Amino acid sequence: MTQQQPTTMEPMSKEMQDCVQACMACHGVCEETLSSCLQTGGQDRTRIMRALMDCSEMTRLCADMMMRRSPLANEMCMMCAQACDMCAEACMSLPDDDRMTRCAESCRRCSEMCRAMAGATM
Repeated sequence: MTQQQPTTMEPMSKEMQDCVQACMACHGVCEETLSSCLQTGGQDRTRIMRALMDCSEMTRLCADMMMRRSPLANEMCMMCAQACDMCAEACMSLPDDDRMTRCAESCRRCSEMCRAMAGATM
């Protein structure tokens, strides 16, 4: 007797949905902050812009992988958490900039959720 493939995927858990939303929110904030850095310019923002680009791409990719239930999603969540931590640290190098502070907060939230999801079964 052969087993049939399921025709539908199980719905995402609440935790996974929340993590996907945190990743997409962080992606958006990083893109907006990057745009602001490009307008402002300055050598002090070069390291920050690199971190913003890495974080933006990682969060988008991480959300995509979770939504399609990739077998690599757990590992991606861990890498995403690391990128978010690096970005939060870079943004906090300009603590008087409200946009940077908001970005760092979004990155920290996403990092926490991704770390929790990295230990979850996808």
